[in-house]
Amino acid sequence: MNGTDSTGGMTPRQASAIRNAILGLCILSLVLIFQPFSLTLFGVGAILVVLGGLAFNLVPLCQPGRPLKSVVTAAVVVLTILVVVIGLAIGSAELYAIFLRR
Repeated sequence: MNGTDSTGGMTPRQASAIRNAILGLCILSLVLIFQPFSLTLFGVGAILVVLGGLAFNLVPLCQPGRPLKSVVTAAVVVLTILVVVIGLAIGSAELYAIFLRR
């Protein structure tokens, strides 16, 4: 066996593991956001909230029988969008700084 079902998709165990990992990431990020002890952990939690929110878009794709490649493709698309949005945000901030210097 190669770890997939007979149709070439994910097994129920694999789909459940991916879904549970995404949900665990989201729960961990909320715990880090609301802990009262460390600003560093709060910062890590804030970053994980964004990543968890983006990863949560993959939960509907975590179904038995669906190829793992479709989940990976969707993850790459989500990360590409994140990088583009971050680039636009940093670029617009730089342009605004140039505008303020005039």
